[in-house]
Amino acid sequence: MTAAAEVDTFLRHLAIERGLSTNTISAYRRDLALYTAWLGDNGVTAMGDVTPDHISAFVRHLGTREEAPLTSSSIARVTSTVRGFHRFLLDEGEVETDAARDTRPPKLSARLPKAISIDQVERLLAATDGDSVQQLRDKALLELLYATGARVSEAVALNVDDVIDGDVVRLFGKGGKQRIVPVGRFAQAAIDAYLVRARPVLSPRGAATPALFLGLRGQRVSRQNAWLIIRGAAERAELDVEISPHTLRHSFATHLLTGGADVRVVQELLGHASVATTQIYTLVTVDTLRDMYTSAHPRAR
Repeated sequence: MTAAAEVDTFLRHLAIERGLSTNTISAYRRDLALYTAWLGDNGVTAMGDVTPDHISAFVRHLGTREEAPLTSSSIARVTSTVRGFHRFLLDEGEVETDAARDTRPPKLSARLPKAISIDQVERLLAATDGDSVQQLRDKALLELLYATGARVSEAVALNVDDVIDGDVVRLFGKGGKQRIVPVGRFAQAAIDAYLVRARPVLSPRGAATPALFLGLRGQRVSRQNAWLIIRGAAERAELDVEISPHTLRHSFATHLLTGGADVRVVQELLGHASVATTQIYTLVTVDTLRDMYTSAHPRAR
């Protein structure tokens, strides 16, 4: 079996047996295309011929190549993909040994999620105020993102029926895992206004779709469109910080923990498989407390 065929088999396994999302599968495909291309350039055409030295050389190449060397976090991601691929080949009997077993990705420094303040969130949300169809939709989308901590991909995948009784929403996370998240009063009002005054105007412009958030042509809003909506609101709000598609999710988690929410509850709301992923947000709040202590206590410095 060729390397390309083995990659396709692995990706089908991830999609069908492990239920990974389309976006995750696409990321795996890109990583493995990079890997198999490098193997081919170095004369390796069969996965059974790959040695630990090949993989070590590939990892070094990622960080030292002349054209766009990868960051440590990107190298760690690609290395993880390659390790999973080789483990799969061994389990399937396609190779006799796992050449990537002892390969370790570079150590990463702890990166704190980028959250914005409550005041900045309010300015961002206020930048969508207005009575136009587009403003009503944008307000509903951003209010929902901050109220639920949903990933942008989860929000745009919502259907109208996923908004249950107005005060909870059914989100589908990684691997299709479902979770129910409460929706606050402000988000409820924004979604109600959008459903009553905006979506009925947008829906007839395109083919019938159950999608909650619709574009101006009546189609489901894409992740890219959602990102443009967020960036446009940030520009109008004149925020002096960088805004990413995950900003409202990070801010949701940080503000809950700062307000005294239990980390296990926040884990459930975010849909994290491990509480360790959620606990990084506690570092953000500890840093805030440390800064306040240092600036306020007379004998702190």
